[in-house]
Amino acid sequence: MSNETFDTVIVGAGSAGCVLANRLSAGGTRRVLVLEYGGSDRSIFIQMPSALSIPMNMPKYNWFYHTEPEPHLGGRSMHTPRGKVLGGSSSINGLVYIRGNPQDFERWDSEGAAGWSYRDVLPYFKRAENRDEGGDEYRGSGGPLQTRYGTLKNPLHAAWLKAGTEAGYPPSTDVNGFRQEGFGRMDMTVGDGRRSSASNVYLRPIMSRPNLKVLTHALATRIVFDGRRAKALEYTHGGTTHRVNIGRELILAGGPINSPQLLKLSGVGPAAELRALGIDVVHDLPGVGENLQDHLEFYFQVACKEPISLYSSINLWSRALIGARWLLRKDGLGATNHFETCGFIRSRAGIAYPDIQYHFLPMAVAYDGSTLAQEHGFQAHVGPMRTKSRGWVHLASKNPLDKPKILFNYLSEPDDWTEMRACVRLTREIFAQPAFDRYRGREIQPGPDVQTDAQIDEFIRAKVESAYHPSCSCKMGAADDKMAVVDPQTRVYGLKNLHVVDSSIMPSVTTGNLNAPTIMLAEKAADHILGKGMLAPEDAPFYSALNWREAQR
Repeated sequence: MSNETFDTVIVGAGSAGCVLANRLSAGGTRRVLVLEYGGSDRSIFIQMPSALSIPMNMPKYNWFYHTEPEPHLGGRSMHTPRGKVLGGSSSINGLVYIRGNPQDFERWDSEGAAGWSYRDVLPYFKRAENRDEGGDEYRGSGGPLQTRYGTLKNPLHAAWLKAGTEAGYPPSTDVNGFRQEGFGRMDMTVGDGRRSSASNVYLRPIMSRPNLKVLTHALATRIVFDGRRAKALEYTHGGTTHRVNIGRELILAGGPINSPQLLKLSGVGPAAELRALGIDVVHDLPGVGENLQDHLEFYFQVACKEPISLYSSINLWSRALIGARWLLRKDGLGATNHFETCGFIRSRAGIAYPDIQYHFLPMAVAYDGSTLAQEHGFQAHVGPMRTKSRGWVHLASKNPLDKPKILFNYLSEPDDWTEMRACVRLTREIFAQPAFDRYRGREIQPGPDVQTDAQIDEFIRAKVESAYHPSCSCKMGAADDKMAVVDPQTRVYGLKNLHVVDSSIMPSVTTGNLNAPTIMLAEKAADHILGKGMLAPEDAPFYSALNWREAQR
């Protein structure tokens, strides 16, 4: 067994791990080791934005987790993709840049994540970002992460935005700025026509730093403790078990499935679960693997009467031309994720800020590529943002190679069903607006026969999908919260030299896609770990509907 020492060891080169590798190795004073179980991210399928569904379906790049049978979804086992490659899930995701609503972070602060309010996190969002249109009071310029808007060339995007205002919802000039609520353009993590993954923008530019070592195809298997101090990490590489000694800190950045799994394999977690598997308990920490949250969504699909959707571009010849143009010029239909417009609305009166998100797509097709478009159409991906359902990640065995058991317990709370029914009815109303009159054909899905609560529930149970935003399984919280796993400085409670930094430490899931807030989280965590002082809070105002108690819009 080889035995090296590094100041900082980071498990996982995903969205958070790449940020940490960059920030913690800067200055050259720390020796940093990054362990990643996956391999290279240089594939065209990863780098070309419009090919986003391909790497998600490749075992080479995806852990291919599946849930236990979900009891409220008729026993369906749901796909839970996680990136197994440099860049992690930022290398296989939909490239959507949504920070979340400012009130999400006010909620984090109230849930025990002191120092994570909107004024605290805004400067870290800005530090991370290099916005194509430049920075302002809310947006960053000069950061590593490149963001841009789509061209909106397809006329269906204009119809979607106009239909939103016709339905009585406000336009938003920037859903990542002052006002998330409303309909507007959607940012994507694309720069110079390529995927702006955490690997491309944080890790690859610094790979030559002499104090940084990145080891791929390395599986972390156990944290070794000396009392309550994380002393070393064992991992396998090339068929051999290795041990690396921890000089300053070990940081778990494997994500909301892998981080709680490694903690439990190492004896940190709910004592009864560990003892039942024959694992010696180092620290009884009941919140490890609990509080698991996600977003669900379904596709509201409508046939298009005019041949203007992306259906024209999915035949082999068209795809070859799109690919050739992207290879030569890094532009055209290959340089976008096609999610170029969006919407955020409230499901009913009494909801303080948006709890429904829309991604609009000028084609009717499954997001993961599992079904092909059969005709011209368009769709809105729609789903609730703040589920009350809570799930878990449990070990299947004490073998690190065995995938853990995952249960989100989707739709286990009555409010979640109320929000899903609202998603169907409010989306149907938006597509019925005059802006879509010239384009609107028949309703493909859910279908005109799906009207009553019972019919909607049956449709949802059969067709709803994960939006791929697992989170909160090692939540951040106050010291008196028995279910908190890390403190507001990302240190694991009751242990020394050990941090968790990834979407698992979110106290509650944010309103939107998770890549942007995960990168922010890692930017801020890096300053906590370095002990260099935090960026000054920024008191930019944010929108809150005055009539939210009385009206839905």
